[in-house]
Amino acid sequence: MTLAGLEQLAVTGCGHVIGTDWDSTPVLKSRKMRKFMGRQDELAVIAAVRAVEAAALPKALGERCGLYLSVGFIPFEGADLAMLVEASSAEGRFSMERFSTTAFRALSPLLTFRCLPNMPAFHVSLNLDVQGPYSVGYPGIGQFYLALEEAASALEDGTIDVALVGGVADQDNVLVQHHFSRIDGPIPASTLSSAAGFLVLERQPDADRRGAAWRARPIACEIRYCPADPFEVCGRHEERTAIRGDSCDVAALGPAGLAVAISTASSGRLTHSVRSRDRFVASSEWEIA
Repeated sequence: MTLAGLEQLAVTGCGHVIGTDWDSTPVLKSRKMRKFMGRQDELAVIAAVRAVEAAALPKALGERCGLYLSVGFIPFEGADLAMLVEASSAEGRFSMERFSTTAFRALSPLLTFRCLPNMPAFHVSLNLDVQGPYSVGYPGIGQFYLALEEAASALEDGTIDVALVGGVADQDNVLVQHHFSRIDGPIPASTLSSAAGFLVLERQPDADRRGAAWRARPIACEIRYCPADPFEVCGRHEERTAIRGDSCDVAALGPAGLAVAISTASSGRLTHSVRSRDRFVASSEWEIA
């Protein structure tokens, strides 16, 4: 599968954030909403707003803008897990009765909002007034490529005029790090980073009409799904990115890796390829302004 209308596409804005030391309050429509936001929600909103600002678009995008997002593994903080375990124990053993009553009710109901994979999309759409179509994939860079393909198709058939395509992952918490420590080919927690990256994708003629400069253009893009029996074949993640022939490591950024690479690249050619654990084989080449 290749991107629809590839030769007509232009990235007119990029935005990214890496790490955990970020506060979304300055870009929120309502500061009161921050209490409902987890780390991945804040990262996504900051990166999306930066991309829209870079594209010189209004922060009320409306019905002609679509949102296409890939979200990383579900996060949960260590302190909340410890409290849940303690409240679920009776005489030193796990008790399903206590878990389903005492422990479950002891959790703050706001934790649910902070963990759901679709919440970053909600907060981005709320703060940028995105009212067009949306999709949310989970949990890796293969799903980001699917988000990119869906956005390109919507632009080609005229469903939308602007696409926000992004990836976000909260990887600085115990649940995600525990997951990566247990997989085939484990990844040390010290190499993982929380990150978000967003691209504003438009048809080149539309960008030209509004006088918007392009930041990047896709030259080639291929996406394949290669199913396999998970009980017979162990999936390993192989991801490579090069900018002007110099390799850079974005594999530790999860679904945000390609968008971050484009956002941080200087002029030249950027190539990216991945063989993901969830059986996606994808590659792309970009011209960077």
